[in-house]
Amino acid sequence: MRRLWLIFAQAVTVSVAALFVVSTLKPDWLSTETGASGAFTLIEAPTTPPGSEAAPGSYSVAAQRALPAVVHIYTRQMAKVPNHPLMNDPIFRHFFGSPERNGLGSGVVVSPQGHVLTANHVIEGADEIEVVLNDGRKFDARLVGRDPETDLAVLKLAADGELPAIAFAPADSLAVGDVVLAIGNPFGIGQTVTMGIASALGRQHLGMNVFENYIQTDAAINRGNSGGALVDSAGRLVGINTAIFSTGSEGGSLGIGFAIPVSMARRVMEQIVANGEVVRGWVGVEMREITPEIAASFDLPADGGVLIYSVLNASPAAQAGVQPGDVLLSVDGQDVRASRDMLDRIAATAPGQQTKFRLLRGGKEIELKITVGRRPAPASAR
Repeated sequence: MRRLWLIFAQAVTVSVAALFVVSTLKPDWLSTETGASGAFTLIEAPTTPPGSEAAPGSYSVAAQRALPAVVHIYTRQMAKVPNHPLMNDPIFRHFFGSPERNGLGSGVVVSPQGHVLTANHVIEGADEIEVVLNDGRKFDARLVGRDPETDLAVLKLAADGELPAIAFAPADSLAVGDVVLAIGNPFGIGQTVTMGIASALGRQHLGMNVFENYIQTDAAINRGNSGGALVDSAGRLVGINTAIFSTGSEGGSLGIGFAIPVSMARRVMEQIVANGEVVRGWVGVEMREITPEIAASFDLPADGGVLIYSVLNASPAAQAGVQPGDVLLSVDGQDVRASRDMLDRIAATAPGQQTKFRLLRGGKEIELKITVGRRPAPASAR
């Protein structure tokens, strides 16, 4: 009897100890409810239907419209070095490098037939050009033509079927303060969208190109963005990203980027596609603005006109009788207040057409008719 009592007491002790351990470490094992009291269900937010408007403050719809048309551009240029038999040895090239330079940039598909608009400096001097679409497709690109004086170039892709092309915004539709998105391939990391505003329009005298009329933006633009798209809040192309202002050797963004406006880019592109090049008018004079100091020194009017300080020999201007020291007051009845006014008007005139210069010479106004010539190609494009 004593032995049975000891066995019973030990069993009770073990059971109580087990119950204590379970109640402490695994209390849910003792629950008699059918569902755990702490369970909950997440409420998923409804998905925005495709094609609907973006949420307030979001530009996802604009980005989705433009992204398929923005491409990556990879270039390969063989360095101009004397040929050496060792350069053909793959082991030598592995250890000492290949005499070639690789570059990267961006571009924009502007026609379903495969025309790509980009910056001239992205492809300048390239022996091979590869274009990679946003969906991963790769194409070898053919150079249709380029215009170093505006830093624009047009490529052609031999694609089967139509390609996604960007929509052009109306000319002069952009205003200072409008939201813009810069899309490109900065530093080769992949398709990137940055947001800013149009900080200024019509930027000139930056010394980057002959014909300057830039959109300034604070949207982040870095190396690799050149040739990419600047789009408005509706995803329409308003400019081609071309340059940044930077003080560092790495070319990092400081919030001052420049894009070629769509109006200029379209004119250049259409001429390149039609003719393979851009044809501009030219008369052969060099000018400078009349500062108060120049006006006082040469007894010239300070309220308008530009000073012609050089006339090229045998140029249309020289043949018409234009002389150094003349002050150009108007071209075809339109006043000239800066050298850029005259340059743009003559460039837009077809070679062979006549234009009328109103000049101030020796205190007297004279008029000369000039037959506009063709602007010589810059040395880098010859």
